[in-house]
Amino acid sequence: MALKFHITNVNFHFCACSSSFSRSTLAFSSSKLSNCSQNRTNGLVAQSSLTDQQQLAFTGEENQLIDALIGIQGRGRSASARQLNDVESAVKVLEGLQGVPDPTGSSLIEGLWQLMFTTRPGTASPIQRTFVGVDTFSVFQEISLKTNDPRVSNIVKFSEAIGELKVEAAASIKDGKRILFQFDKAAFSFKFLPFKFPYPVPFRLLGDEAKGWLDTTYLSPSGNLRVSRGNKGTTFVLQKKTEPRQTLLSAISTGTQVEQAINEFISSNQSTAEEELELLEGEWQMLWSSQMETDSWIENAGNGLMGKQIVKKNGQMKFEVDILLGFKFSMTGTYAKSSTNTYNVTMDDAAIIFGGFGYPIEMETKINLQLLYSDDKMRISRGYNNILFVHLRTDGSNQK
Repeated sequence: MALKFHITNVNFHFCACSSSFSRSTLAFSSSKLSNCSQNRTNGLVAQSSLTDQQQLAFTGEENQLIDALIGIQGRGRSASARQLNDVESAVKVLEGLQGVPDPTGSSLIEGLWQLMFTTRPGTASPIQRTFVGVDTFSVFQEISLKTNDPRVSNIVKFSEAIGELKVEAAASIKDGKRILFQFDKAAFSFKFLPFKFPYPVPFRLLGDEAKGWLDTTYLSPSGNLRVSRGNKGTTFVLQKKTEPRQTLLSAISTGTQVEQAINEFISSNQSTAEEELELLEGEWQMLWSSQMETDSWIENAGNGLMGKQIVKKNGQMKFEVDILLGFKFSMTGTYAKSSTNTYNVTMDDAAIIFGGFGYPIEMETKINLQLLYSDDKMRISRGYNNILFVHLRTDGSNQK
């Protein structure tokens, strides 16, 4: 006997159930982020074009690299082969251009740089292996060459409330591209302690292992973007100024002020032209939602509150959620445009899939989907129960 559910965008209720699902049976939870105000972004519709300020900040070739970074988790740690190839291709394009000549002698290289991406070879440093792949931490590199004590420092900021780890190196300039460095001190600075706690690495005993070099292979004329390659074969992409999508995704990764970041992003991308947004085809992974946590994962899955949305041609849509051990939840239906930037979605064919077998579940979900922002990489919308969603495209298509 199939499980029977009916879901609307107002209520969720069981009609007749032969069995039930909850976290006690399948621990697949929804987002734990709190409900956001439904009024803050109602009526805001953003266009996918960049503002004039953004266009001045990054060139077309630089934006290709930034676009390639959108959606990569762990600063490259969880990147797919396709994503790594896209980043490497964009990096090589920039390295072939005329950026700032002799970047080590330019004042543009000075200052605090945020690490956006790095490759992770097996010989990477302990700090890179331990902290760089954690999205909830912010990672920076501070360069100060025009002083009596030139230094390069790697900084991991855990949070404003906890503190940071700073690993410092004495630095010198070898030529127009290369900085030589030798790590010599490091310490944790915790906000709840009145003193610094030493980082347990004996740099003096490491000898040549504490030494290295860093080549800057591209420095943007704006001073906002830098590509560097290290002596251990690692590629780094760093920015002083982040593109608005990156700022929003960073807020989501750290779980800090997400509502505010979404509102600011949508406001900054509004256009006076009343250009309609379209529901783009492709695979869209849910990154964040403003929903409250519920007890039943199947309720979340059936309402599109987790997993992936696959938008197909001819008005076809599919919800897909990986459960565990090869089991998947799948639900198909249709969508049709009802008004400007708004779609009616009806999902009515659900099943639990394992291999080539499926166990049908009689469910129906009706959703009023409102697009607030959409581009090739990211989509912000309101869906079931007026919940706010952020989706990232995962199939790599460039259809507009």
